[in-house]
Amino acid sequence: MNKTRKLALCALMISLALALSYVERFIPLQLLIPLPGIKLGLANIVTLIAIYLLGPVNALAIVVCRCFLGSLFGGGITALMFSLSGGILSLVVMSLARKLPCFSIYGVSILGAAAHNVGQICMAVLLMQSHYVAAYLPYLLLVALFTGFATAKAGAGTLRALTAKGIPFVS
Repeated sequence: MNKTRKLALCALMISLALALSYVERFIPLQLLIPLPGIKLGLANIVTLIAIYLLGPVNALAIVVCRCFLGSLFGGGITALMFSLSGGILSLVVMSLARKLPCFSIYGVSILGAAAHNVGQICMAVLLMQSHYVAAYLPYLLLVALFTGFATAKAGAGTLRALTAKGIPFVS
């Protein structure tokens, strides 16, 4: 894939991740799972696809741009800190898991969802200066099994469609 095409694809993926993040605000997941802050993580679908299509370096650029732009458009500095901590840890864990043959895209995604929660809880402990916040982590990790699976389902379907159109995976 040439540089211009890769840059255009990264820009498209940043836009898509921002749009999914915005749409997610209107999904009342707390009606089904009454835990504060629970989200599906729709923007993580883009991160997962980016890892497989473009590699971890380009996926990192997409995550960082999405986090900064998302906080600029309506999240503020605290939202930026939570987004970056969860997004970057999730990206690192997914990139490492993708290299292991024992993990399918489902395992990679579930590990990424769990890492995202761990990153955000670590940031909450740091910002609130209280380790009691960590007691919330087991509930978030349980939810991560389901959100990570849903993210993988969407990502796997998208990757199948893209590879059928001739867009190759990064090895």
